[in-house]
Amino acid sequence: MTALSLAQRLADHVQHLLGDGPFPQPGGWTHMGAIICDASFHARCKYEATLRPRLLRLQTDWPDATTVRGFQRRLATEDLAVAMNFNHPQKVATAHAITDLLTANGVDTRDDLHAWLGQQANRAVLRTVKGVGPKSIDYIGNLVGRSQVAVDVHLRTFAADAGVPDLRYEQLRAVYEEAAAILGHDQGGLEHAVWRYRSGAV
Repeated sequence: MTALSLAQRLADHVQHLLGDGPFPQPGGWTHMGAIICDASFHARCKYEATLRPRLLRLQTDWPDATTVRGFQRRLATEDLAVAMNFNHPQKVATAHAITDLLTANGVDTRDDLHAWLGQQANRAVLRTVKGVGPKSIDYIGNLVGRSQVAVDVHLRTFAADAGVPDLRYEQLRAVYEEAAAILGHDQGGLEHAVWRYRSGAV
């Protein structure tokens, strides 16, 4: 079966279950501390119930962490696990590593990160951080408004229900991108609609 026929199968499934849209892009964050923590902590986490309230609280408690450098200054003097009420050493370490890498590359604001992710070489650099894979990079892109398809377990399950076989990450992302084009939807908007449907987010 060709990639186009798989995309059509997925598009038909989207239309049947989710209707014609429109599917707005996810808003993301403007607070860089929240962006970095969202990217670092979200895996295998009940987002709406567990992570989102913590990110909202972080923005209130650390208002000076709207930039990467501001967030880095907070990390130098305070315990992120305590601030996030999230005891997971590896996820905390990932947040620290992303912060240090972005600082070293002159990335300080949401706009900086949006532009920086537009270069494939920079995405490869970000992949060197332990805990950051291709899905994480696409997810970070969505957090800063790049509108990409970040394929997670919910998108894989939705595609499987549509009759799309188990594909490599890049292949399944391309199928979603083509389905969005067939339906005339924004890629990030379609991804977010499928995620909300499968995750049960309200």
